[in-house]
Amino acid sequence: MVDLRTDRLVLRRWRDSDLEPWAAMNADPEVREHLGDPLTRAESDASVARYRAEFDRRGFGWWAVEVRADGGFIGFAGLDRVDDGMPFTGVEIGWRLARSAWGHGYATEAARAVLAHGFDTLGLPEILAVTTVANLRSQAVMRRIGMTRNPDDDFDDLTAPDGPLRPNVLYRITRSARD
Repeated sequence: MVDLRTDRLVLRRWRDSDLEPWAAMNADPEVREHLGDPLTRAESDASVARYRAEFDRRGFGWWAVEVRADGGFIGFAGLDRVDDGMPFTGVEIGWRLARSAWGHGYATEAARAVLAHGFDTLGLPEILAVTTVANLRSQAVMRRIGMTRNPDDDFDDLTAPDGPLRPNVLYRITRSARD
């Protein structure tokens, strides 16, 4: 597994020491606002086990993100195959950061490193991003990294309960658009 480094961040393999701060993030209702209910510790730990296994199997997935200056864990960023049942297929970029890391440009910085890896190392032709209509912060990151939205691609996530998590937007960027 390849670590990714930016000026301020390291995107790296998950460590057991990440489990506690990851669980705290996933228990935070503000962090989970556009994702669904907070996770239990067991659910949070199980997600890391899945991320590790998927990365080992596919060679890409979700990296743990830490701040280089102090080594502090702040969340995750990476790539994943689009879930079955979505009205599109492909590889999706994503990120999730602890509230204390919001507003510092870390999501954008990590996302740019992930895009570069996806296009330059994995040779992906296109990378997608999905979020709820109401998640304006993530949509701003998507635009900052060069992704574009066609409202005709917006969709209802039928796996989400009725309410604000159901209406979603889809952003895209192609390798040729990035170059």
